[in-house]
Amino acid sequence: MFHKSVLLDESIKALVIQPDGIYVDATYGGGGHSQAILKELHRGKLFAFDQDEDALKNKIDDDRLILIHNNFRYLRNFLKLYKTIPVDGILADLGISSHQIDQPERGFSTRFEGDLDMRMNRDKKISAKEIVNHYPEEKLATLFREFGDLRNSTKIARLIITARKANPVNTTMELKTVLMPAAERGKENKFFAQVFQALRIEVNQELEALKEFLIQATDVLKQGGRLVVISYHSLEDKLVKNYFRSGNFEGTVKKDFYGNPIIPLTFINRKPIVPDEREVSTNVRARSARLRIAEKN
Repeated sequence: MFHKSVLLDESIKALVIQPDGIYVDATYGGGGHSQAILKELHRGKLFAFDQDEDALKNKIDDDRLILIHNNFRYLRNFLKLYKTIPVDGILADLGISSHQIDQPERGFSTRFEGDLDMRMNRDKKISAKEIVNHYPEEKLATLFREFGDLRNSTKIARLIITARKANPVNTTMELKTVLMPAAERGKENKFFAQVFQALRIEVNQELEALKEFLIQATDVLKQGGRLVVISYHSLEDKLVKNYFRSGNFEGTVKKDFYGNPIIPLTFINRKPIVPDEREVSTNVRARSARLRIAEKN
């Protein structure tokens, strides 16, 4: 397995697994959650998704597991293909895997020198390098503000534009050098984490994919089925929270002609489940995890 699964026991318990049920692990990664689901199944089936080809090398040898090499935004299409709608439960861990972070050539980590890549699916054409070297200044400023929550996004964009006029910015360390004047002293690590997060979200269209996934997941779940999502930053968590609460991403409950609320899901835990101190001490990447659970009405 590539990494230690976050909130493993809590997420498996949240699914309320039936031994003969059909389940989906929407983010296979290192296979930790899938392995735990399979332990609870008898004659049931597990469909897992991952767009990263490296995850396929990590496939668990189990006839009950079908691992699909694609983004979870195509959930409905593939479940239709396998004639397996509706399903009993769906789990999505939205975090980037330790394996991806620890490979310098993938460009996800602020710690290593590597190509400015950040593609989850390396068949895609646009990488972080293309964004940094070709996006116009205003578009760069917008993505750093919206996806990185960086207040000095205009300065960041201007530094990139100025630097790339002289030479292309091709690696993680070149980008860090260019942007060091914009980092607050003593908070450099947080700053670069936000910069890299913004680029990663843009490269992989993560928020759009998440929206599509949540809508489709609700559609393919059977009544009473569970949707369990682990998010790692406020942008993801807000989308999940709003959708679970209201069935849309604005968080406003809509009503039918008779004034009845139109809510496809019921929140099981209004307050997110977070890792305890012991888990965070053994897996630092768990510290920002938030687990939310909903059940289809």
